[in-house]
Amino acid sequence: MEILIDKNIVIRPENDIHKTDDDKMHSKNGEMIMERSIQYFDDVGKQNTDDVVKVAAERAEELGIKYIVLSSTEGHTALKMAEEVKGKDIKIIAITHQYGLREDGNWEMDEDNLKKLQKMGVLVTTQSHMFSGVERAISKRLGGASRADVISDTLRAVFGKGFKVALEVVMMAADSGHIPVSKDTEVIAIGGTRQGADVALVVRPAHSQNFFNLQVREILAMPRAKEEPK
Repeated sequence: MEILIDKNIVIRPENDIHKTDDDKMHSKNGEMIMERSIQYFDDVGKQNTDDVVKVAAERAEELGIKYIVLSSTEGHTALKMAEEVKGKDIKIIAITHQYGLREDGNWEMDEDNLKKLQKMGVLVTTQSHMFSGVERAISKRLGGASRADVISDTLRAVFGKGFKVALEVVMMAADSGHIPVSKDTEVIAIGGTRQGADVALVVRPAHSQNFFNLQVREILAMPRAKEEPK
């Protein structure tokens, strides 16, 4: 697996920069510039999970972020994340597939993993997916695409499925009341393309009805490749 390191250059007012000891700072035209590295994976998939978990934990600790929100269908990714931050003041919120996504009335979370996660203090929750729900049912029955479908498919096509999922689970966590939401709040958001994790972001969260208040502050890791549209 190839991991490419690139530089993420963010320009902000000096008093708004979350600088850590590992950040490189310099000034240009009166603006302070912070340089951070991004991990780029050569392909999507669960083989990237360990690297995503590591970079997410490191950046959360550097920035003093208290919440990591991640997608975890059966609990495997959540267990890895919980082990990585064990003993640290960081809360893990694992967002699963909603009930009935694959089969009516069925929840895909592994029962043994659920017990382990609960013992480790991980909050496991689910609800209707932000970019589907009732609008997806209308599209399936009547044809066409809803506005939520357009947002979802655009994020998936341009940035990749893991990126879309990371933003989706943050809103699900916010709407469930599991993370604080304010203009000053930042959380780590993690998503995956099929299994595991391949995207990690620093995000200012928002509730679903205020989707356009959600901000991606930093990209920590993502695949260069994307799944081709069907």
